[in-house]
Amino acid sequence: MSEPIIEVKRISKQVSDATGTLTILHEIDFALRPRESVAIVGASGSGKSTLLSIIAGLDVPSAGTVRLAGQDLFALDEDARAELRSRQVGFVFQSFQLLGNLTALENVMLPLELMGRSDARAAAVEMLKRVGLGERLSHYPKVLSGGEQQRVALARAFVVHPALLLADEPTGSLDFATGEKVMELMFEMNRESGTTLVLVTHDRAIAERCDRQLRIDAGRLVADAHPMAA
Repeated sequence: MSEPIIEVKRISKQVSDATGTLTILHEIDFALRPRESVAIVGASGSGKSTLLSIIAGLDVPSAGTVRLAGQDLFALDEDARAELRSRQVGFVFQSFQLLGNLTALENVMLPLELMGRSDARAAAVEMLKRVGLGERLSHYPKVLSGGEQQRVALARAFVVHPALLLADEPTGSLDFATGEKVMELMFEMNRESGTTLVLVTHDRAIAERCDRQLRIDAGRLVADAHPMAA
């Protein structure tokens, strides 16, 4: 059996202010193996997005560890975590997070250029064609529809061939029909690339397409279900 790509061990997160200490996450434990897909589900404010940020090493837990491809994320300094993310992790956000002053092609090229890839342009063109935007290479985000912007974001995420893809409410800014098309494309590309997928969503239908569902309630992991095995 393959080794886990992600191991989350006893992750807790507290924040303090003048009113006291608030526990956002409490001793979360789970592991994901390569090619596995998991939906993190739960009510708004349950800690889902905080957990995703910690898995990415963008937020630091109060206690516990996250191992990505065998590497303890929080044994690394911020620069080393960023370097590991650039090689291993792709991101898709609800708000797309495209750079408005860059074209679709330049947005997808950017992570490759940061890695020093000499084939950045060719690889980005190929990936934009893969998501159906071969005729939109020179378009800026402001002239693209929401669905087109999210497809650019997918291309940017997958172009580095990440071991792990993290998606936070990827259809939250899209209408139903457009969201359906984007999710179909995401799952299709995920199968093709063999990426491990961690997806935060409120959409039950999307969650049920994943191999597993992790339910978070008030910062605690209360269920770990395998709906596709049923």
